[in-house]
Amino acid sequence: MSETPDRLTVYSDYVCPFCYLGRASLERYRERREEPLELEWHPFDLRRDKRNPDGSIDHSAEDGKDDAYFEQAKQNVRRLQEEYDVEMAQELATEIDSLPAQMASWYVQTEYPDQWEAFDQAIFDALWIDGRDIGDADVLADLASSVDLPPEEIRTASEDDDLQRELEDRFDRAYRQRITGVPTFVADGNAASGALPPDHLQRLVEGS
Repeated sequence: MSETPDRLTVYSDYVCPFCYLGRASLERYRERREEPLELEWHPFDLRRDKRNPDGSIDHSAEDGKDDAYFEQAKQNVRRLQEEYDVEMAQELATEIDSLPAQMASWYVQTEYPDQWEAFDQAIFDALWIDGRDIGDADVLADLASSVDLPPEEIRTASEDDDLQRELEDRFDRAYRQRITGVPTFVADGNAASGALPPDHLQRLVEGS
């Protein structure tokens, strides 16, 4: 085993179905590895261009996505669901605001790094398997409890203005690094986007 584990950076947003599907593919790749793979998550806000100054989402704002776009997205989700054998309660989550979940998750990754992956997966599963509103502080507190994190601490993090400003800085940094869509996977300076199959992730991480 190598002294330094391989590391994969992922930019994702919980309301992105392809991030959920990409995570399922990533777990398949990790399961067949003999050596561990460290995962570093960076938040990304798909609703960024539709946010009001107070942080709420203006769902009426024009974003160039019409019915044909969403129908194609649904078809792609269904195709990848079948390919990766993934259960999903819904194909899109256009009305859900993931910012509170991202704030809570960023806090956990910083303060409770050993429990972050379990919390991250719990958020994904809550939305895409159970159809829960991950923008709700009560839901996030419940998810925290389910993975042995302090619920009230996580609830506070999901509503913290300073933490929101920190994430907004992170979003700006991602755009400056030309991260324009999610999921985006980065390893050794090489990046690839989309719900990549396990073999593609292997090539990205291992170079073979």
